[in-house]
This record gives sequence, C-alpha cells and structure tokens, in this order.
Amino acid sequence: MLSDFRLYQLMSPSLPIGAFTYSQGLEWAIEKGWVTDQESLQSWLTDVLHHSLVTLELPILSRLYHAFERQDIPVVTHWNQRLYANRETKELRLEEQQRGKATTRLLRQLNEQFTLSDLTNAEANQLAGFALAANHWGIDSQALSAGYLWSWLENATMAGVKLIPLGQTAGQQILLSLSQQLPAALSASRVVQDHEIGSFTPAQAIASSRHETQYTRLYRS
Repeated sequence: MLSDFRLYQLMSPSLPIGAFTYSQGLEWAIEKGWVTDQESLQSWLTDVLHHSLVTLELPILSRLYHAFERQDIPVVTHWNQRLYANRETKELRLEEQQRGKATTRLLRQLNEQFTLSDLTNAEANQLAGFALAANHWGIDSQALSAGYLWSWLENATMAGVKLIPLGQTAGQQILLSLSQQLPAALSASRVVQDHEIGSFTPAQAIASSRHETQYTRLYRS
C-alpha cells in the first residue's frame, strides 16, 4: 500500500523535476501546422506511444530497474548510454540530463539513503532516477512502467491542450481514448528484445531540432 502512494508521488505533476516544462518537439509541430486539433494531437501522441515509449523508454526503464535491484552498475551504465544514443537532438539529450539531475537532487534533499554510486549513475537521465527511486521505495517494476506511461501521456496531452489550444474537455477525451491503448502498450514493451530497443519518430526528431531555435516558445529547449 505504501509503495502505491510513493508511486503516485513519483509520477505526480507536482514532483519538482520540471516534467511539465518540456514539449518534446510538440510546440514546433503545432506552430508549423502539423498538429492543429484534437484529432491530429491524438494521432501525434499515438505515434510517439507505439514507436518510442513501447520500443525505447519502457524497455530501458525495466532494464534499469532490475540493474539497480542487482546493484549491477555496468549494466546501468550500458542502458544509460543506449538511451542517450537514441535521443536524436540536443534538446532531447539535455532534457534527459536535466531531469535526471533534478530527480537525484530531489532524492538527496528528501534525505533518502542512497549510495553515491547509485546517485551518480541515476543522474544520467530521468529513467535511471525513477528506477533508483522505485527500487528504494519498493515500487514494483510493472507498476513503475504503468505510472511512467501515464505520466508521459498526461504531460504530453496537457502540453497540446495549452499550445493549440484546446478545451480541457478535449484533453480529457484524448486521455480517455489513448488510455485504452496503454495496457497493450505495456504488454508489448515487455517482449521487446535487447537488440530491438530503439525509436523511430522522425517527425518528432525534426520538430525537436527546430524547436531548439524557435523564435518564441513556452516550453524549455
């Protein structure tokens, strides 16, 4: 029961790691008319879900979780590097670094007892930070993956709602619709083999690279 509440805390939008400050290219896609309404936003998020979350983030999150569980730091380092190599733009790589550092900084400030080695390796990216915290708080690996997936979907949807803009009801309709795909997405992520891990979201990569120099923007670059 306590681990459930720790999961809610870790995935909460109020967690001070800046998750809400990133659009991952969506801001530029909206400015250029690639995403213009509820239907196109849902299509954008569906593509990212199936071609990045399922095939990259969730499999690596699971592997990082079990590596921290075994205290296998070389394996942690391997998957940290693999994730970083799959972030195609400077903006996406900086997001990983910044959110990883923010997560480990928070864990230090909460006076949780982590080894220096664990904290150093968890600073590499947000997935490593979440994996370390989940191990410490007794959060199950599958529950962590489900929580991370919902957190991503909520943040991305709310970014679109603000930027297009859409009404709050439209945002809730997107969450309701896409959440029906999440159980299958979680199942699919669990059978991804090591050699299959990667992402294929070229539109997001282009949008992210252009967002780095977008003239006016609300979201962090």
